[in-house]
Amino acid sequence: QVQLVESGGGLVQAGGSLTLSCTDSKHSDNTLTMAWFRRGPGKERQFVAVIGQTGRGTSYTDSVKGRFTISRDNAKNTVYLRMYNLRPEDTDVYYCAATPSPIMGMVRSLYDYWGQGTQVTVSA
Repeated sequence: QVQLVESGGGLVQAGGSLTLSCTDSKHSDNTLTMAWFRRGPGKERQFVAVIGQTGRGTSYTDSVKGRFTISRDNAKNTVYLRMYNLRPEDTDVYYCAATPSPIMGMVRSLYDYWGQGTQVTVSA
């Protein structure tokens, strides 16, 4: 069983930085592909970034490339999303997601486990 717990959201000024963390609190033995989504204006969760099971593969949505970095520490069962040069349009609820599949998908339906979400607010 997998249980994802997120932390690190908050309020920051435009141009600032935040780091989100997501930990599998049940320390499952699964090797998981992990991703971050955000809720988006249409309330459908939109892909932000994904990292492969070994941490060697990553992918990002175009709007965050060069500003966000996803990484993981498998010893701590934790994935991070480091966000730099934040913009007001990055304001959203960010969700951590995981799947035992090795496919680094960008589609919400591919993920089996979700965190509760953490709010990121960027002021102008």
